[in-house]
Amino acid sequence: MSSATAWPSQAETWLDEKGKGAWIAAMVLGFIFFWPVGLALLAYMIWSKRMFSSKSGFSCNRSSKRHGHRFRSTGNSAFDAYKADTLKRLEEEQNNFEAFLERLREAKDKSEFDAFMDDRAKKAKQAKDDDSQIDL
Repeated sequence: MSSATAWPSQAETWLDEKGKGAWIAAMVLGFIFFWPVGLALLAYMIWSKRMFSSKSGFSCNRSSKRHGHRFRSTGNSAFDAYKADTLKRLEEEQNNFEAFLERLREAKDKSEFDAFMDDRAKKAKQAKDDDSQIDL
């Protein structure tokens, strides 16, 4: 790779080593000196998920996933057990809360639909009554 094409990857590596603050500073400076550069950096940060991750870049080695927490051991088995139990309890609470919200949405949808059907039935009955009075 020639030095002309290597500098972007070197700059990316350097910014990743410095963290998210360096990426933000580069973006701000890009906007200050030449706005399309700042815009390009912002788009790249969003596209590569650097803007929203806790660590910058793809080299973020998280030891936990959304499900099946696999944390490194701290060396203290009591603390590790407490941490695992707490995370399991929090995940269960989150699942229960999400289920509650889903039931709440379903109940709201049902009540709105029932109100719509009642209103529709009243209008149909009123239209039928109006038609029968006109026929007399």
